[in-house]
Amino acid sequence: MLHLYNTLTRQKEKFEPLDPKNVRMYVCGMTVYDYCHLGHARVLVVFDMIARWLRQQGYPLTYVRNITDIDDKIIARANENGETIQQLTARFIQAMNEDSDALGVLHPDVEPKATEHIAQMIEMIEQLIANGKAYAAENGDVYYAVREFAAYGQLSGKSLDDLRAGERVEVDGYKRDPLDFVLWKAAKAGEPAWASPWGNGRPGWHIECSAMGDTLFGQTFDIHGGGADLQFPHHENEIAQSCGTHGSGCNHVHESKPIQSHVKYWLHNGFIRVDNEKMSKSLGNFFTIRDVLKKYPAEVVRFFILRAHYRSPLNYSDAHLDDAKNSLARLYNALQNTPPAEFALSENANDYTRRFFAAMNDDFGTAEAMAVLFEIANEINKNQSAELSGCLKTLGGVLGLLQQNPQTFLQTGGSEEGLSADEINDLIAQRKIARETKNWAESDRIRDILAEHKITVRDGADGTTWTRG
Repeated sequence: MLHLYNTLTRQKEKFEPLDPKNVRMYVCGMTVYDYCHLGHARVLVVFDMIARWLRQQGYPLTYVRNITDIDDKIIARANENGETIQQLTARFIQAMNEDSDALGVLHPDVEPKATEHIAQMIEMIEQLIANGKAYAAENGDVYYAVREFAAYGQLSGKSLDDLRAGERVEVDGYKRDPLDFVLWKAAKAGEPAWASPWGNGRPGWHIECSAMGDTLFGQTFDIHGGGADLQFPHHENEIAQSCGTHGSGCNHVHESKPIQSHVKYWLHNGFIRVDNEKMSKSLGNFFTIRDVLKKYPAEVVRFFILRAHYRSPLNYSDAHLDDAKNSLARLYNALQNTPPAEFALSENANDYTRRFFAAMNDDFGTAEAMAVLFEIANEINKNQSAELSGCLKTLGGVLGLLQQNPQTFLQTGGSEEGLSADEINDLIAQRKIARETKNWAESDRIRDILAEHKITVRDGADGTTWTRG
């Protein structure tokens, strides 16, 4: 039975979907004005893992991950580049998909764009005004009246009074309360705009996810996910908007405690950190996915992300990725040395599968599940069991790992530096000639060159093979 940690209630809960025949998960995706960084990679990989496991457990899942294609940053970058917003966003959506594909992330079932749902956002804002939860200001903007939603702060644990005392909001003379947030922005010169009952303008950021979730899933759904940085204010504001629109349709009971949210379970992945600071573009300490993939194979990056629990902080460094690469190579070595037999996966197939399933059903415990994979690899190395090798490959596949040809992975350095595969094979061919002619000094010299480049050579009855690392 799957249990997951619900940010809303701050505890692990048994997963009981609203409709077991129609499980619905919405994840906040990318704002497409630049290349994705490793923090974005964690969101992509983590919720891909969660989607895979829900389906493995037999849940018929619809997975939605949105694209924000209208935003202050998008407008500013397009103006800076001298291109249209459509040109900018199309280019970075393509780049995002290339990065996502490289990381083995399966495409979501639906990937809605904000600009395709402007009409639904306007309709929701109109309903919020009718319900007394929002108001049109003299400057043409429309604001959500935060104090009209009594449950505001339940997701983040922040009270309205604490927020006021901490001065965590912008000062805006058109707001009735400094905490109120914008739903609709009046048009500015040179910016894209859509017609609305309040004049030409464009939506605020928060309203898009409420409107798209409502359009695709209805008033309530099972899981909403995203990075921990979205917990406040974005997801807090989503709850206020959706519940302000639908009222009683947002009420849930969690272990006898009433909760007001249009989503039953909220999941948030932890930050990736560099030198104990969150990786982000605003701090300038980010590494794009494509830059990291110039140095490391994509599967190593996926392994690096999944071997930590999704809610825990994850520290980035070359040393950590080097360790991930070597660790993944250990698993592939086991598969190479003992080719896998077909394996029919079930929870009770053996003790390893039972413990793997138990780990994953305990809030998607990939760290513990990975430990099981290494136990299997150690046993394979001892007894050369093709059945266990099949078990290892199959369980790895549940996480989107270990599906390459082992030799292909082990010969992939993932770096633009060092010897190429052709250069290595040429040196091995020269070494073979040296050994056949008993030129042992030349043979040793070539082996030393390969060792300097961290190439391991193995001579066997079937010839010479090599791996990196």
